Amino acid sequence: MSDSKYKFETEAVRTQSERTQFSEHSTPLYVTSSFVFDDAEDMRASFAEEKPKNLYSRFSNPNTTEFVEKICKMEGAEAGYAFATGMAAVYNTLAALLESGDHIVSASSVFGSTHSLFKKYLPKWNIETTYFKIDEPESIEGCIQPNTKIIYAETPTNPAVDIIDLDLLGEIAKKHNLLLVIDNCFATPYIQNPIKHGADIVVHSATKLIDGQGRVLGGVAVGRADLIREIYLFARNTGPAMSPFNAWVLSKSLETLSVRVEKHCENALKVAQFLEAHPNVASVKYPFLPSHPQYNIAKKQMRLGGNIVAFEIKGGIDAGRNFLNKIQMCSLSANLGDTRTIVTHPASTTHSKLSVEERLAVSITDGLVRTSIGLEHVDDIISDLNQALS
Repeated sequence: MSDSKYKFETEAVRTQSERTQFSEHSTPLYVTSSFVFDDAEDMRASFAEEKPKNLYSRFSNPNTTEFVEKICKMEGAEAGYAFATGMAAVYNTLAALLESGDHIVSASSVFGSTHSLFKKYLPKWNIETTYFKIDEPESIEGCIQPNTKIIYAETPTNPAVDIIDLDLLGEIAKKHNLLLVIDNCFATPYIQNPIKHGADIVVHSATKLIDGQGRVLGGVAVGRADLIREIYLFARNTGPAMSPFNAWVLSKSLETLSVRVEKHCENALKVAQFLEAHPNVASVKYPFLPSHPQYNIAKKQMRLGGNIVAFEIKGGIDAGRNFLNKIQMCSLSANLGDTRTIVTHPASTTHSKLSVEERLAVSITDGLVRTSIGLEHVDDIISDLNQALS
């Protein structure tokens, strides 16, 4: 965290909007669409950006400003902007920074909606994407073209929990004068800070661990001030702003992020160790298991292993479906990062429309199960998974 006299946990709790005349201890909710001005000159100067002032909640609002300031301090970023969803953060970042004819180099293991942006929508504006395999980082430079503008990656990846070396990406981006954009959703700012490794922009789906309780949608992009300025201007005109209520909820959520994530990770490691010893489990992927292919990289750049555990059930798609049907306590949902443990079987649900070859290209095997480990007692989580596996 840059330019701070306090540690992460303290900044999360103590970064607040300026108190009003009512001397409130907790930041109030500013449910207003617009703001007023003292006179004509105040209004002119405000719209000319000669003075910092809220104009309209699509542009800024005290609640969204507080939320963004916290994320910036946590990530060590110069500036940021809050969005209605995580995908809005991803899309607006790309749309604001790319022009027709530009090219993206991306890890092939990206969230499904991000993949759709790369392959279905951005090509409409003559923006193409070349994928590299996350376990073949030596191939990245071979993907770079004269018109490449951005290197994009998630780490850990969704849903296979693969890891890529952020230092390596930062070095390649700097060498070729490219922008590095990292989706840090799975790790959160508490576990990992990509900007320290050379990232120019970091995006989050705040819907996940940042909220942590499955209540609201949200997204945020933080990074270099000049780049955020372009993203802000694009978003100001296209309208994907976060609502004040969601920003208020998410800012409160950040006050407990470190405590929650510590427990999530403690539970996840125990679950991963249990699964690794289970006779009906072929393999387990968790960043802080020594058996993870990128374990050394994870230990280098991550503070903890995260709350996502991916494992391969013996028996393929049918075994995956049977596992879901036998779950009793854990939730069947496509979300993650909740207080409640969630399980999903990508091959028969979220990624069922992909061919076998397409799924395997992003490490989604027939028996892969993604678990988002919650805050229940770990013995109860393990008991439910065990009975569903047996």
